[in-house]
Amino acid sequence: MSQVYADRRERLRNRCAASTPGAVLVSRPANVRYLAGGGPPGTVLLLGAEEDVLLCPRPPAGDLAEGRPDEALRVAVLPQADGDAAVAAAGLAAGAGAEVLAVEEHHLSVARYRAVGSVADGLRLADLGTAIEQERIVKDDEEITCLRIAAEIADQALGELLESILVGRTERHLALELERRLVDHGADGPAFPTSVATGPHSGRAVHRPSDRRVEEGDFLSVCLGANYRGYRCEIGRTFVIGTAPADWQIELYDLVFAAQRAAREALAPGTACRDVDRVARQILDGAGYGDGLAPSLGHGVGLEIQEDPQLSPSAMGKLDACVPVTVEPGVHLPGRGGVRIDDTLVVRQEADGGPELLTITTKELLAL
Repeated sequence: MSQVYADRRERLRNRCAASTPGAVLVSRPANVRYLAGGGPPGTVLLLGAEEDVLLCPRPPAGDLAEGRPDEALRVAVLPQADGDAAVAAAGLAAGAGAEVLAVEEHHLSVARYRAVGSVADGLRLADLGTAIEQERIVKDDEEITCLRIAAEIADQALGELLESILVGRTERHLALELERRLVDHGADGPAFPTSVATGPHSGRAVHRPSDRRVEEGDFLSVCLGANYRGYRCEIGRTFVIGTAPADWQIELYDLVFAAQRAAREALAPGTACRDVDRVARQILDGAGYGDGLAPSLGHGVGLEIQEDPQLSPSAMGKLDACVPVTVEPGVHLPGRGGVRIDDTLVVRQEADGGPELLTITTKELLAL
């Protein structure tokens, strides 16, 4: 992996050389992990003219949860654990003669930006923008392998839950059990707070589990994801509890499933991101549910659970091969509940088999 990190840093250095010659300060945690392998919370990476330095508030532990720093990097531990590594990095850059320091303005607070800029007279700050985030969109084989394992873990956790007794248990209890099962199967932790929604709560795009208990005849919608070596996937499914589904539940489920399938089939290199959203939105809108749709059909995943590209009506750009995205349409009927179906896939060329489905738990409407 050391060469992989070195290659990533070199691509960033080349990208910045023309517009902002000088040093580069990387502070966003996911970007630090992408370029350097990881480090304790608060770690930053300084790309200098002569060497790159990882500045840490404490010695790296080397565990998988926080990542393992690239062995080729020099690691500098701050003399005081409560010091700001970004400010220390700016001091190093100035001391090495840098006149320009590119920083991630979208990540730094105003106070921290001012502190970094006050380190040395004559050190001019420039905005790095989202250059690293754009590099992260297309994943390499190692990254996709991590996402594939994360998806397998999430599938396992969800599959085990479906085999247990659900009636009478609370949303909160089921969510906690799912997160425990993720860790039991090898995840570093959940990719995001697990959502379990029953009855009138089901189908919501965002739902915090409550003390409502599962009842016979409920829709049960679950959304969870695993974090494996920093890479995060997402899966969402909807089921019916206890009895055969009612006619309205079957009709609504079939509609959302049709929209999700159409969007999955539209995932191909060169397809406009907004067009993937459109094919699903047209199906749901045509059935009269357009007003209740979420602003976005899906998004990229990786070191963060919300990455570019965005699959939304206003999205710009086109899909590339080897880009992992979610496809997660849903409909919520106030007072009754609803359906969400969510998968993580990797965009592939048609010659390579088309989109690769990572989350494989059945999408059949099961009565549990």
